Amino acid sequence: MTPPYPTLTLYIDGQFIDAGSRQRLDVRDPGTLDLVGTLPCATPQDLDAALSAAERAFTHWKQTSPMDRSAVLRKTAELLRERADVIAHGITRDNGKPLTEAKAEVLNSAEHVEWHAEECRRIYGRVVPARDPLVRQMVIREPVGVCAAFSPWNFPLGQAIKKVSAAIGAGCTLILKGPEESPSAIVEMARAFHDAGLPPGVFNVVFGHPAEISKHLIESPVVRQVSFTGSVPVGKQLAALAGQHMKRTCMELGGHSPLLVFDDADVDAAATLVARMKVRNAGQVCVSPSRLFVQAGVYDRFVKRFVDAIESVQVGHGLQPSSQMGPLIHDRRLQAVRELVDDATRAGARLLTGGTRLGDAGHFFSPTVIAEVPAHARIMSEEPFGPVASVVKFDGVEQALRMANSVPYGLASYAFTESHKTATQVMNGLEVGMVNINHSGMAHPELPFGGVKDSGIGSEGGTETFDGFLVTKMVTQI
Repeated sequence: MTPPYPTLTLYIDGQFIDAGSRQRLDVRDPGTLDLVGTLPCATPQDLDAALSAAERAFTHWKQTSPMDRSAVLRKTAELLRERADVIAHGITRDNGKPLTEAKAEVLNSAEHVEWHAEECRRIYGRVVPARDPLVRQMVIREPVGVCAAFSPWNFPLGQAIKKVSAAIGAGCTLILKGPEESPSAIVEMARAFHDAGLPPGVFNVVFGHPAEISKHLIESPVVRQVSFTGSVPVGKQLAALAGQHMKRTCMELGGHSPLLVFDDADVDAAATLVARMKVRNAGQVCVSPSRLFVQAGVYDRFVKRFVDAIESVQVGHGLQPSSQMGPLIHDRRLQAVRELVDDATRAGARLLTGGTRLGDAGHFFSPTVIAEVPAHARIMSEEPFGPVASVVKFDGVEQALRMANSVPYGLASYAFTESHKTATQVMNGLEVGMVNINHSGMAHPELPFGGVKDSGIGSEGGTETFDGFLVTKMVTQI
């Protein structure tokens, strides 16, 4: 039996706040377009209440023992695991991804919370040897203060949980603006933290009109740090706004991931894995491989195997057990993907499979492969953020690296080769924050996740996870 869709609320100062007289936004199942819930929009008064609560809570939360913070985080992870089925069903209904993917997201999120529970006990300073034996010199790391976080809809729990866990573990308080398209997991996350005993005001959740909320929060003198995951254009706007007020930022923005397949690669294994990665969350993944560069010697073989794998994907509603790929999140994304494919074919690309909308209900788009894509086609410079892969032939390593590095993005990358020399050359030559060789392994909490160039500033996860939420204080004493 499918669990009921959660009641959607705000969460401010330890209270779950329903819509009341507030404006509401419809939340629809992207696979059926059925209404599943209504979401309250925060008013300016709600935002001010969240700011006051976070500011007040920071005065005591920053002084709590790391052991106490760790205990809350650990309990939250336990509750997320216990509630994984309910949370996953909510994600599938408002996000569209298959239920197996949604549950994996919840369990991975719980693991991230546990990682932060451990790492927050290891936020170390250092003693610096002094020139004068009577002087003691120390470096202390302290929480930055109240944080404003903005998380996207594609991984509604997985993206937000990293920001929330890092801020709370570092001793900060925060206000999270969750995604209006897929909000249920955010509300359930707030409930888990609440039930785990997190004090009121440490964590607050708001929804509403993104531009109004971001301006209100970032311009507030209460907020000292801004963490955002989303598109490059919006990230640049928020970073510019934060810069006007000299506020620290952590930006995890878009990508346009290159994937390099060399002549000596295990072609069948590579094609199968890449096809699976390409249709994950219907391609709505910032690290999804989208520009596939294949060496001439294995090009035809790879393309045939890859197309066969793509065409075998079962597309359907995420609650159907047979579904391997669900719908796109909304009609705007559907139209954007279709326009990129049409532009590529007009530019001379060859459509090998897909390229069409599926059915009349829901935002389903067929998994798509286009080949011989010219460099001037929009899809070679614009992130498709959908189930579309562009395949291009190359001759040598240097040519492949030039093509891979030709865009302003630098988030994730992939390479398949059995040559240690080639792997090292690729690892050193790719202008990205993350390199995967012969597999994909970026989702683990012990690894830093982040990009370079237009793909962002800072990392989430790994031992770097708290860097954006801490300030460095030097103390010298005689």
